[in-house]
Order: sequence, then structure tokens, then C-alpha cells
Amino acid sequence: MTGRGSIHRGIIRMSAAFPSGLRQLLRGFFCYSFCVRIFSYFREHTLVSGVAILGLTQLGASVVGLLRERILNTVFADDLSVVDAYLAAFRPSDLMFQACILSAMGTVLVPVLATHYAKGNSNEMSRVLSGTTCIAAVVFGFIALLLAIFFPWIAPFLVQFEGETLDLYITFGRLALLVNFFFVFGNALGQYLITVQRYWIYGITPIIYTLGTIFGAVFLTPTFGTFGPMYGTILGVLLYVFFRLLAAFRSGARPMFTLWHPEVPAMVKLMLPRVFAFGAFQFQLLFLDRIASGFPRGAVTINNNARNFQSVLVGVVGIAIAQSVYSILSQAAANKQPERFSKYFSTGMWLCLALTIPGAIVLGMLSPLAASLVHLSDHLPTFTIFMICYAISIPFESMTHLQYRAFYAMKETMLPATMGVLGGAAAIIAAALLTPQFGVYSIAIGYTLGEIIQAGGLAILLPRTIAKHMPAEVAA
Repeated sequence: MTGRGSIHRGIIRMSAAFPSGLRQLLRGFFCYSFCVRIFSYFREHTLVSGVAILGLTQLGASVVGLLRERILNTVFADDLSVVDAYLAAFRPSDLMFQACILSAMGTVLVPVLATHYAKGNSNEMSRVLSGTTCIAAVVFGFIALLLAIFFPWIAPFLVQFEGETLDLYITFGRLALLVNFFFVFGNALGQYLITVQRYWIYGITPIIYTLGTIFGAVFLTPTFGTFGPMYGTILGVLLYVFFRLLAAFRSGARPMFTLWHPEVPAMVKLMLPRVFAFGAFQFQLLFLDRIASGFPRGAVTINNNARNFQSVLVGVVGIAIAQSVYSILSQAAANKQPERFSKYFSTGMWLCLALTIPGAIVLGMLSPLAASLVHLSDHLPTFTIFMICYAISIPFESMTHLQYRAFYAMKETMLPATMGVLGGAAAIIAAALLTPQFGVYSIAIGYTLGEIIQAGGLAILLPRTIAKHMPAEVAA
């Protein structure tokens, strides 16, 4: 049996008789030839290329994120309540951002942009992007301002912190609102980059953002004390927006100031159901943090760090696959191509399961190493149980990212929103009911149950939705 690979190996064996300089030249040639074939394959297979790029950058972001956790836990090792307050302070702001902004940007903006992108209408893409971004900034800015004013009175209902920790939580919470205000612009630009398949800059910017927090923890903490990490976070989000704006501009986007676009009413109608789903998920995390804040110092940090390890695999596999296939699914749905739609969805789903199931098993086994990496070895028994519970949720949560985008590509938001609310409600109820028996571990158990319910429900509803939006006879 002969082939290109065997021919290459044969020539390399023959080259052993050549002078060393010529041998190096031959090796260099075949290395170059191999690289060319790899890059050619990536150019010809958009899905594979997108998954690889987003997976690689998501892995980088996750590694940098874990480094951030380790540095925070090390810098404030004598008082983990500071880290507790920092992590918990983003929950209210994230709730507002997810419900008001990401529900619109991540749900309907890509399909709308993809429709114009498929027609080559870059000017209309810029108008849609600008109108949506300006409206989102005004809405979120107004809500954030009100929340910042009344936060001291709201905070005691959100967490069970007391004294200096509660005061720190309030100040951090107000600054977190400012961070998420800048994220409004960064997220909108990110949806544009996903549509035009500029995956590298989309994936690298979260790494830059996280490096800002690390810079603050290491270099600003000696000067600004406990506020060092937060000031670094603000610097990171400014760089995040700047680089995405530069990339979008180079890709043809021409941002302008406008508070309206004719497609906004239709987009609002589509996003409203998703507001409840995103809100339910963030309220779920907020409620679980409230439970954790009632346990001894460090419970919030341990829970968040364990879930961050879980999110590494979800991000590297689940989110990367979902994001890379999103534009393709949206274009297939816009052109009424059910076979193409199902092909890419099935490929993404099987790839997702093939990678996350063994990955979850390995992650659960590596709990001691994970605890060591984030400087939590002193809390290893508690951390290990959290890790095992969260590891079980990995395949299910990874599936939901792809399932949600399949629905969004068809501009269907009510069904996934319903499942999101049901999953969030199940997680909250389970955690509350299980707390007397399982204590702090009820947080991870409830979270996992919520993800299982969401993934199962979406799997049942998706085939019917595809048949409804793209009947088989349309493709004939």
C-alpha cells in the first residue's frame, strides 16, 4: 500500500545518505509542506477552523483565568473575604448585563447581521450594529445608574456578608457596573466579529481583559490595597473594547451614532423571552452565592474556583463549537437549508460529547492538582466534592450552548427561554431544599440538576422546531 505519507517517509530515509545541510533542507521542505496542507485544510473547512481557533483562545482565556484565581487567592490568602466580595460583587451587575444586553446581542444580533452578511451588505451591517449598541448602552447605563445609587440598601438582600466585607462588596458592586457598561460595547463588537468569522481577535480579547485583573492584583494592590484587582479589571475591559473596535473597523464596520434601526422592534420581540432565560441563570448564580456567603469565610471562593475549572472545558469545547457554528447555522436557516443546518448541528454535537465526557472524568480525577493550582489545597476535601459535582454538569452545559444557538439561528427564542427558566428554577429549588442535608455542596448539586433539565428539554424540542421553520419540501 503506497501513498503520499509513505512516499515522504521513504524519501526521508533515503536522505540519510545525503550531507547534513541537504538533510536539513529536505526536512524543512516536508515540514513546510505539512504546514501548508494543515492551513489549506483549515481554510477549506470553516467549522473546523472556527472550532480550533476559538477552542485554542478559550483554552488560553481559561488558563489565564485560573492564573487570576491563583494570584487573587495568594495575594489575599490571609483574608479570603476580599476575594469573596470581589467575586460576588459581579453577580448583580452580570444579572443586569445578561438580561438587558447579552439576551439581545447574543440571541438575535448575529442572525440579523448574518442575513445582511450573506447578501454582502456591509453598510446595513454597520447600521444594525450601531443602532443596537447605542440603544443597549442607554438602557444599561440608566439601569446601572439606578442600581449604583440604591446598592447600599439592596446589598443586604443579595448576600449575607457583614461589616467590612459588606462595605467592600458594595463598593466593588458599583465598580462592577462600570465594567459591564464597557462590556456593552465590547459584546456588540464581538457579535460582529463572530458574524464575519474573525475568530482570533474575538478569542484573544478575553485573555487581555483577564490579564488586566492580574496586573491589578500584582502591581496595583501594593499601592491601592484591596482595590488593586478591581482597578486592573477596569483597565482590562478598556483594552478589550479598544482591540475589538479596531478589528471590527478593519473588517468593514463603520460605527456611527444612531438610536434607531428599522429591525430593532423585531429584535426586541425576539429577545424578550431570552431576557427571562438569561435573567434566570444569573439569578440562579446570585442565589447560590447568597447561600455560599452564609457559610464560613472562603465558601464563595471555593465554589467559584471549582466552577471556573468546570467552565474551562465548557468554554474550550462547548462554547467554542457553538460560537464557530453559529454564523453557519444562521446562514443555513436564513436560506432555508434544513439539511445543511442539521449536518453542522449534528457534527458539532457529536464532537462536543466526544470531548466533554472523557474530559469531565479526567477533571474529576485531577481535583488535588486543581486545588493546588488555585492555592486552595488547605480546603481540598470540600473543593474535591465541588469539582466532582460540577464535572458531571460539563457535557450537559456544553450541549446547551450549541442547542441555544441552533434555536437562535432560526430566530426562535421562546422555547429555549422557557427551558432556561425551568432549569434555573430547578437549580434554585434543589439547592434550597438540599442545603439542610448536604450543606454547602447543595450549590453544586443544584447547579448540575438545572443543566441536566435544560439539555434534556432542548433536545426534545429542537427537532420539531427545525421541521417547523425549515420544512423538508422547501429544500427540494
